[in-house]
Amino acid sequence: MGRIARSFALFGASWRVLRSRKELAIFPVLAAVAGLLVAAVFLGSGYWISHTEIADHSRLTPGSYVMIGLFYLAAAFVTVFFNAALISQADVALRGDDPRVSAGLAEAGRRWLPLLGWSVVTATVSLILREIEQRFGFIGLIVGRLAGAAWNLITYLVLPVMMIEDAGVRHGAKRSAELLKRTWGEQAAGRFGIGLVGVLLTLAGFAVFMGAGFLLGGTITIVVSIGISLVWGFLVSILCTTLAGIYQTALYRYAADGIVPDEFGKVDFEGAFAGR
Repeated sequence: MGRIARSFALFGASWRVLRSRKELAIFPVLAAVAGLLVAAVFLGSGYWISHTEIADHSRLTPGSYVMIGLFYLAAAFVTVFFNAALISQADVALRGDDPRVSAGLAEAGRRWLPLLGWSVVTATVSLILREIEQRFGFIGLIVGRLAGAAWNLITYLVLPVMMIEDAGVRHGAKRSAELLKRTWGEQAAGRFGIGLVGVLLTLAGFAVFMGAGFLLGGTITIVVSIGISLVWGFLVSILCTTLAGIYQTALYRYAADGIVPDEFGKVDFEGAFAGR
């Protein structure tokens, strides 16, 4: 099986799980809602603290920078928390049981402190890489992107380890790095496959909706088509985030236990190492 074919097979296997367990898609929706609330609270507060200084001198006060930092951390925690909840219930689904949103939130809530610690780590690494990219020009951009890609590979299975093995941050990172030796090919294939299909779906939807809007003409029609396109993009994002969580969990089970869930039985996992 070629890499492109394998990527679509991985997408299809994850889709079969989601199609039978649609409630898993609720977690990314909750994450989006929580993210908007976090942005409103912290960024709104940051603006309110400095609104006079912004109007008079076009600059922020130290208090606003504090709120921006808290926003960055809170946003990272929201992402980690709901991804962890999704992974906990994706594992339930892959074992043949019935996942529940309340159970996923409870599982993530029970581990909120380690998840917060991991959020601090990921937010800090992201800030450091962004600083490198901004400070050192083209070389910094290359170094930052390569380091970011390596970091994503090494830490890809941290959340499944933390949720399924009830591990802390240190053990989760160490265990994920150990499992990388078995799964780097599958990680690349899964990321590429789900990402590729997501891009194709987004572009296809935009082409249809925006094309229809411009063909029909009229300001209102175009505005409506733009709105529909944005909603479509959001729905595709929810879909891909859910599928990524399902695949991430299945890959953990394969790497840790040597078990390929039934829905992934026709996917050539070992073939991802071909030509290595």
